[in-house]
Amino acid sequence: MASQEGKSMRYLHTMVRVKDLDASLHFYCELFGLKEIRRYENEKGRFTLVFLVADGDHDQAKGTMSPCLELTYNWDTEDYTGGRNFGHLAYEVDDIYAICQKLMDNGVTINRPPRDGHMAFVRSPDGISIEILQKGADLAPAEPWVSMPNTGAW
Repeated sequence: MASQEGKSMRYLHTMVRVKDLDASLHFYCELFGLKEIRRYENEKGRFTLVFLVADGDHDQAKGTMSPCLELTYNWDTEDYTGGRNFGHLAYEVDDIYAICQKLMDNGVTINRPPRDGHMAFVRSPDGISIEILQKGADLAPAEPWVSMPNTGAW
């Protein structure tokens, strides 16, 4: 995607859901050589996020949290079928409202609108979920986003 004048986009992470966190960490870290740089546990949501990075990206990722592989472990047992284990791609943008408007103007459904000025989700033509995150501080809530409902799944 060509960048808009004065605008930039940065790749953040790829998220995959894992059924057995210990087995996954053994594979990705012990066998494959990635390093854990951040872990977030959410008791209310009943999930754990573990961010992994390759050796060559370690210094950059410590400062920017990218590029990373995010392992999402849902505490309640779930069998992932139909590609559900792959979660989404994530990109940080300078102006979440501008990119969502451009996408919408070109026929892309905003599955999860940026009502909070921080996060939105869309799908690629092949159904790949893409998370769009506002760089820096969240933008002030604004229409039409605040009133826009979720559409479909992301």
